[in-house]
Amino acid sequence: MSAGEASVPSPGEARYVLRLFVAGMTPRSRRTIENLRRICDGPLAGRVDIETIDIYQQPHLAEVHQVVAAPTLLRLEPLPQRRLVGDLSDEARVLRGLDLPSGIGAKQDDG
Repeated sequence: MSAGEASVPSPGEARYVLRLFVAGMTPRSRRTIENLRRICDGPLAGRVDIETIDIYQQPHLAEVHQVVAAPTLLRLEPLPQRRLVGDLSDEARVLRGLDLPSGIGAKQDDG
């Protein structure tokens, strides 16, 4: 993220805690990380904490969170937890998977 926080969320805005599980620093893993950052820099700017976990380096965390495929994105907060599997290249799918309110997101197909 940037040196200073982009913005401080107002009391009514949800704070998102995401945990991304990848399998090593392969080109696919790097692409998935870039996709997630690009998506979060828009609608979630200043309201998201992203932690990237390499399942080869920390297999116990994959076991604790029952991650059986990589890449897997977990939304830990706000509750309920959500899970997305895949490279996160489909922005609309990721936004739906994160259960963002309608009207938030860089791309909309309505109209």
